[in-house]
Amino acid sequence: MLLRILISVTNKKEALEAIKGGAHIIDVKNPREGSLGANFPRIIRQVKEVVPDNVEVSATIGDLPNLPGTASLAALGAAVSGADYVKAGLFGVKKVEEAVSLMKEVCRAVKDHNATLKVIAAGYADFQEVECLNPLELPYIAHKTEAYGVLLDMKVKCQKKLFDFLSDDTLRNFVEESHKYGLIVALAGGLNKEDIPRLLNLRADVVGIRRAVCGHKDRVGGEVQSVAVMEFTKLINEHESK
Repeated sequence: MLLRILISVTNKKEALEAIKGGAHIIDVKNPREGSLGANFPRIIRQVKEVVPDNVEVSATIGDLPNLPGTASLAALGAAVSGADYVKAGLFGVKKVEEAVSLMKEVCRAVKDHNATLKVIAAGYADFQEVECLNPLELPYIAHKTEAYGVLLDMKVKCQKKLFDFLSDDTLRNFVEESHKYGLIVALAGGLNKEDIPRLLNLRADVVGIRRAVCGHKDRVGGEVQSVAVMEFTKLINEHESK
């Protein structure tokens, strides 16, 4: 099974670079507004216009507060703007029941607009530091609300990475539980090329990248570079062919 690469971009120019590098999913976000910061509807539309039909577009709708109405409106905005995937960051929720309530409204808003679109429930590996929901609850939450998949990321982008917060055994169990529910699993959070064998071993479906493919490894001020994206795609293809 091919590990797909999701490249987070901030504009049309970066999207074209990511496509040139072989990205499978173009993810529209605004890192200036947080880990899963939402970009503007016009940017999502502009990216959608330049992305070929065989490449999907996802859009983040923010590190969300525990406000289901606000979240559902944001989700609908991303869907109307052309996103194939809508990613909701469960930051403001503390309890499973709160997350279920919010995700139900997000999924309903998206599905009422277009039943073929996919909703992703996103959580944070550094949840203890930022005092939000334990992301290991995501598979149950996504299943309960009929979301399409789950994403593990980090709220605070620093020198640490996903593996500094969650062990391989924990991640493997997370992936296996998600797959039992029929969910896809995306892993992100400071990941680099050397992490690819590990991700393949965990049987993740998608790896999310931004910092590692930006100039000067600067996720906010740098721009996505096609050559760096290509290094990831080449490495994955080499491992998949073994």
